[in-house]
Amino acid sequence: MGDVPSLSPATASIRRAVRTALSALPEQPAAVVVALSGGADSLALAAATAFEARSAGIAVHSVTVDHGLQEGSDRVAADAAVVATSLGIAARVQRVEVTPTGEGPEADARAARYGALREIALAEGAPVLLGHTLDDQAETVLLGLSRGSGAGSLQGMAPARIDDDGMTWIRPLLAVRRETTREACAAERLTPWDDPHNTDHRYLRVRVRERVLPVLEAELGPGIAEALARTAEQLREDAEAFDEMIHETIEDIVEHAEAGISVSAAALAANPAALRNRIIRLVVQSEFGVGLSRGQTVEVARLVTDWSGQGPIDLPGCTAARVGGRIVFAAR
Repeated sequence: MGDVPSLSPATASIRRAVRTALSALPEQPAAVVVALSGGADSLALAAATAFEARSAGIAVHSVTVDHGLQEGSDRVAADAAVVATSLGIAARVQRVEVTPTGEGPEADARAARYGALREIALAEGAPVLLGHTLDDQAETVLLGLSRGSGAGSLQGMAPARIDDDGMTWIRPLLAVRRETTREACAAERLTPWDDPHNTDHRYLRVRVRERVLPVLEAELGPGIAEALARTAEQLREDAEAFDEMIHETIEDIVEHAEAGISVSAAALAANPAALRNRIIRLVVQSEFGVGLSRGQTVEVARLVTDWSGQGPIDLPGCTAARVGGRIVFAAR
């Protein structure tokens, strides 16, 4: 008998991560969709998912989104689909139109990509698996820190998220280093595509990846990326506890008002500032679908803690005013 090829540690690590993520779902899906760019991260994820799904009886689809923003993008997408097919995956290429919104090319491309993934996954009744790694998480935390928008922006990306419409997004590789995905591709003789945008310093994330993180590693020692990822995980745990407290509190202090919603000023005042501010943000987000900045939240809180007869506050999509003993949020 011939020798059985040994499984590389990198391949084993990624397969284990996928297996763990799939087993954590409330129930086993009939199918999953892998977001496949052709890069090392998504390619390693696709290969591991194909392997793990085979024994579990789960159908695997891949979607490669062609944004049409680079010359030859159609060829790159087609090549990725060919590789996916060779892995036993039902591959699909989806061309999208990227609409400028003023948020920047990265955000616009991401919105178009996620929209296509959502549409296909909902049609298949399947969760989407995304190839974000621990390195992506560390970069996301640093970018959140640079915005200065509080703990919410430092939570990074959640390992799993279920949207209101039931759409499920899973990131199995958030504990896996980027170099591990490249090692897995090499071990499985898969040739990843290197996106030139990933080395273009016009993009803030690229500058964080190639300039900021290496300096932090050099000056503070190794393990910075892992430390940032741990920070994100701890903050998500804190946020989940806060959210549970907020929802319990809101049931008792919120009432519907004409053209909006109102909150008891006395009840807000009785809560710590952190909880009070979170309640204000959640009420506005839930009722009007907009997020408040730190400054806007603090101004609303002053209607509770520093009331001196000031008039209504203009907020995105609504106004906030003190009426008697209540803070009334009304649609604009």
